[in-house]
Amino acid sequence: MTPTVGLTVARYACLMLPLAALAAAALPGSAALAALRPGAPMPDPARRRRLHGAGLLSFVAAATGIAALDAVAQGLGWWSYAPVDAAWRGLPVDLWLGWAVLWGPVPVLAHRVLRTPVALLLLLWLDLLAMPRLDPLVELGPHWWLGELAGIVAVALPAQLLGRWTARDLRLYPRALLQLTTFAGTVLWLIPTTAFTYGDGSWGHLWRLPSGVLPLLAQLAALVSVPALAAMREFAVRGHGTPYPWDPPKRLVITGPYAYLANPMQLSASLLLVVLAVGAASATLAVAAVAAVAFSVALAAPHERADLDGRFGHAWRAYRTQVRDWVPRLRPLPQPAATVWLDRDCGPCAAVTRWLLHRHPAHLVVAAAADHPQVLWRARYTGPDGHHARGAAAIARALEHTHLGWAYLGWLLLLPPVAWLAQQLTDAFITAPHPARPETAAHST
Repeated sequence: MTPTVGLTVARYACLMLPLAALAAAALPGSAALAALRPGAPMPDPARRRRLHGAGLLSFVAAATGIAALDAVAQGLGWWSYAPVDAAWRGLPVDLWLGWAVLWGPVPVLAHRVLRTPVALLLLLWLDLLAMPRLDPLVELGPHWWLGELAGIVAVALPAQLLGRWTARDLRLYPRALLQLTTFAGTVLWLIPTTAFTYGDGSWGHLWRLPSGVLPLLAQLAALVSVPALAAMREFAVRGHGTPYPWDPPKRLVITGPYAYLANPMQLSASLLLVVLAVGAASATLAVAAVAAVAFSVALAAPHERADLDGRFGHAWRAYRTQVRDWVPRLRPLPQPAATVWLDRDCGPCAAVTRWLLHRHPAHLVVAAAADHPQVLWRARYTGPDGHHARGAAAIARALEHTHLGWAYLGWLLLLPPVAWLAQQLTDAFITAPHPARPETAAHST
């Protein structure tokens, strides 16, 4: 077999064999695999759609992770490739896609017969078997097996956990975090790197910016990401779901950033691409940002609206008459009132009470903590949906009822690392936890 024929055969095999495995695993109800376990129940259509959506999500996670792994592997000399057409930064696209299919959707769709440890061991065995046989397409370095182990741990494992948890609606917060990692990697690394590779601009230009400019751009990127991060948190905490269309919130979310804007995640993602485009001097990436907005408006928005209208009906339509897609309100939209309970006998708490009342919070009752049925040791926020927040988080929630500027600060304070730090600083330097009714503290629960 000539080298050219060998390359062609290897490339076809790298793509077609994983696609054949995917087709078998994606049969209605995974019937081909369910046959290995007689008597196993077939998924209903809704569960099957969710399963296929989970498979797609795991594919995106695996594809982004493999691209990052390959950049590290080529840099460390773990492996390289023969020069071929249709390659992304040297990585043959058919190998990339087949690899992502194997590490992502195939085991996810077959999760009823392939437990996670078994699937990972099988993937590692397949790679260790196949990689040496892909010569001359793949040229292995002396320590290539380190790359395989790193890939299984850092790429295949997260992709499998994300897909399996999504398919079975398990571990909401960890899967939301994995989604965030996947989307961040795609938006902040894969898309810009592709734009720099096939257009203009570069990461090198970004790193060579004057010493004062790069930190400024990093801070700007962090600022514009806050609405998206807060929106993802709101989906998980109050909607019990994620932004992924096949794993949506179970409740209509109209709080947090959604009380001001309908598309906080899309707006943040587009602005992040613009910030990167400016820093990297890339007109191509700026065009990609415009294309992302066009995709959201022309393709994603109609599907999203139809889905939300079908699931939430009048409540969704009423909400959409009061918020816009891309331009935020200055004050939160009308909704049932929440309550924040503050200790008016505590100096700092009383000052916060006066400050809040002076700003005429919308749809928020500022009540005395002493009037709460329980003895409160910290400020308490209670939303109309039953959501609770305590301490600094309660004040952050109250800020959402003032106006856009203070609400933004509230979203920042609610992000987990910031929320923890804010509470520690509050306890240490402002006011320590104390009972709002000292005379009954001994009876508190």
